[in-house]
Amino acid sequence: MGIVLDVAFRLRTIIAVLLALLLGAFLMLSVGADPVAAYGALFGESFFDYFGISNTLVKMSPILLAGLAVAIPLRAGVYNIGGEGQIYLGGLFATIVALNVPDLPSSIGIPIVMATAVLGGAFWAAIPAVMRAYYGINEVIVTLLMNFIGIQIVSYAVSGPMLAKSAPYPYSEEISENLHLVHIMPRTDAHLGVVFAVVLALVFWLFFKRTTAGLAIDMVGRSPAAARYAGVAVPRQILLAMILGGGMAGLAGGLEVIGHKYRLFHMFSNGYGYDGIVAAFIALGSALWLPVVALFLAGLKAGAGIMERSAGIERSVVDAIQGIVVLMVAASLSIRPGILSFFALQKATQTPTQTEKRNVGATLSAKEGN
Repeated sequence: MGIVLDVAFRLRTIIAVLLALLLGAFLMLSVGADPVAAYGALFGESFFDYFGISNTLVKMSPILLAGLAVAIPLRAGVYNIGGEGQIYLGGLFATIVALNVPDLPSSIGIPIVMATAVLGGAFWAAIPAVMRAYYGINEVIVTLLMNFIGIQIVSYAVSGPMLAKSAPYPYSEEISENLHLVHIMPRTDAHLGVVFAVVLALVFWLFFKRTTAGLAIDMVGRSPAAARYAGVAVPRQILLAMILGGGMAGLAGGLEVIGHKYRLFHMFSNGYGYDGIVAAFIALGSALWLPVVALFLAGLKAGAGIMERSAGIERSVVDAIQGIVVLMVAASLSIRPGILSFFALQKATQTPTQTEKRNVGATLSAKEGN
């Protein structure tokens, strides 16, 4: 019994996701839909169809990087809710550079554009980071409000100074073809950005596991007082964590521009910054698990349209299922090993094992013999 409870505790997040999908099935039944057909269309399209897989990978890249933008600062005990704004600033910075260096060869131009995107996101994250690290201002409120500022800055740019000639919609000129990312699946939109995102997730997992800088950030998140006692500069680590996280969100915006859309559009991010919060939450802040969670969430987003067309279920149901997943994972986090140990102890107390029965019998026999 104790082993079963221990396994259940370790797999509580997976169990929570499965329960959420089960509740989602009941939700579909309540609106007269067939959950088996709906889930079959959703996951079949997202993970077992060639073009569906490519669509999932396109959405996985920004979700994973936005998840890193949340997970990295979490290691320092701070909450970066500004991934959406940082995505927009990264896309803006990347587009400005790409439009001004159209003739650079791909081997030089693409790394420069990506680095600029990282700088854009890092710059936007550094503002609330300084306010939090050195002035104690709540980073949740500041990063959340800065999302709207970042979105409006991009909207102004593509509606005015960067507006393409004769554009029917606010967007910039198209960037040069030699600055487009390579496609990893022929005849699809799946690009090299997803590979970059997965590699970066593994790099940051090793960063926190194996490097002194990563361990210092982790120490600040676990106990700022202990970190100060050990001589760690707490404000500096908070600033570093936020800048690294913002850089990842900025890269997500840059990759959307040079890997998928090839221009800067008004409202070009499909809420990826907020999806990153959900991804980091479900992955419990682990960079190692983030690619798996990002793939799952990207599959939900990619298959929503197919589910709507084939099973007659609105996209809002998928959003509701995602919300249920978050609630169930939050509930699973309230479970502690002590609670499960208590139930295991109660079970052990109520149901003696065969060995215990034999020991009791032997003791009674010995007493009767005396």
